[in-house]
Amino acid sequence: MKLLVLGGTKFLGRHAVDAALAGGHEVTIFTRGRTNPELFPEVEHLLGDRDGELDVLRDRAFDGVVDTSGYVPRIVRQSAELLRNQVGRYVFVSSISVYADFSEPLSEATPVAELADPASEDVMEDYGALKAACERVVEEVYGDRSARVRAGLIVGPYDPTDRFTYWPRRIARGGTVLGPGDPEAAVQFVDARDLAAWLVKLALEGPGGTFNATGPTEPLSFAALLDRARAAIGSDAEVVWVDEQRVLDAGVEAWSELPLWLPGTEHAGMARADIAKALAAGLAFRPVEETVVDTLAWDRTLDGDRPTLAHEREQEILAAG
Repeated sequence: MKLLVLGGTKFLGRHAVDAALAGGHEVTIFTRGRTNPELFPEVEHLLGDRDGELDVLRDRAFDGVVDTSGYVPRIVRQSAELLRNQVGRYVFVSSISVYADFSEPLSEATPVAELADPASEDVMEDYGALKAACERVVEEVYGDRSARVRAGLIVGPYDPTDRFTYWPRRIARGGTVLGPGDPEAAVQFVDARDLAAWLVKLALEGPGGTFNATGPTEPLSFAALLDRARAAIGSDAEVVWVDEQRVLDAGVEAWSELPLWLPGTEHAGMARADIAKALAAGLAFRPVEETVVDTLAWDRTLDGDRPTLAHEREQEILAAG
């Protein structure tokens, strides 16, 4: 079958291309040609820009589309409407961030955020509300021929954000590890390879609808994740759990400096999303241990500093206790 990937050379997109190729499908990617243009010489590369430079997509037919790079509804509408009569299905990668309130567990029926300024295209400031508006565009144009996938924290090899990679790397280093807050706090994430394989399935086979897409299948606590990571890596790391207020008072930024940590109750629901619909539609997860080991192996190929908590600072906080 013929699959079009809008994106396809960075993180989730490249895994979607890999998944489609592994399934024996014919793949075309549409990019600006700026990020990893050397990837996938075996697939068709179409160059353009989502904002007004889509001519190379005209009069082309595809069985499905995976849109990994849509953030602004005005721009998403351009590709959605252009391809309306040229594709069978359109899968839009949205975000768990679309919801208006994260203090309670999330379902697809939870109200989404609305733009205070309908004309806003400020992705940093209005990310969740813009993604929700993009979803509405796709549903308007494609109806049941579309899937709107509200992805949770996407992790694994080629993740440019370090929002999960910190933990395999830190556990592998060993020694005393700072665990922030409640060890029984829930954590959720999805391996990009598992998400990508499912996106391809949705684009070529369906079903349509709106889905929360994160995991794993069974609830996972922060402590259990780190214990399983330690066993998978073979590390001597010892996690010492520190009261969340003490970590906050030390100036540590939750989520960015210490990934997966959601202090307080304001965002607790972000790690308690109901994924029953996605599971019923075929989303499946590899073992957490495989994600940890593969992410660590990839991370060890990289040079340079990371934007997460520095080891020296971590040890100062532990010593202060």
